[in-house]
Amino acid sequence: MRKKARYCSVVLMSALMCFILSTERMQGESSVLKKEDRGKEVVELQQTLINMGYLHSNATGYYGPLTTEAIKQFQRDFGLLIDGIAGTNTTQQLEDVRKIAKVVHGEARGESFNGQVAVAAVIKNRLQSPEFPGTVEGVIKEKNAFTAVADGQYHLEPNAEAYRAVKDAWQGTDPSQGAHYYYNPVLATSEWIFTRTTQKQIGNHVFAN
Repeated sequence: MRKKARYCSVVLMSALMCFILSTERMQGESSVLKKEDRGKEVVELQQTLINMGYLHSNATGYYGPLTTEAIKQFQRDFGLLIDGIAGTNTTQQLEDVRKIAKVVHGEARGESFNGQVAVAAVIKNRLQSPEFPGTVEGVIKEKNAFTAVADGQYHLEPNAEAYRAVKDAWQGTDPSQGAHYYYNPVLATSEWIFTRTTQKQIGNHVFAN
């Protein structure tokens, strides 16, 4: 009787594991979009590419040659595998770029383009520093890190200039000169920020370490 119960338990556990693995595999496959795919997910991907300036057509819901080339260009710009497929790494990078562009737009949309690139560069510099969280979400949502997140301007839709600023920063342009912080000296209330070493001032922002 005990052997039978043990056998049933093993069978049930095996079946459960197969179900979990099958579900995870299906979820992984469903997150990949590629040429010839159609549907709502493709529309959303195309709209993102349009907003970023990579796709110059309507969001049709059909993953054709234009969408494939747009994804390839995005992958090329951000150092990803260039295969034209919106897989896990590509979709994560798309989302990260959108988040950074939202910070740039919320924090520096009234600044020069150079000033916007500098803000994006600060986020990149933080990602590369062990003193800050290692993910875009972690850096952006760190307590009191960005005024735009605190006051809600982060939720504004970024414009094409903000996306271009992120691309330039990720391709190596850093007007901030390696800064990890920036602030407006007229509006800043933290005494601590004024103790940081100034790298450069661009427009209304002082960039510092």
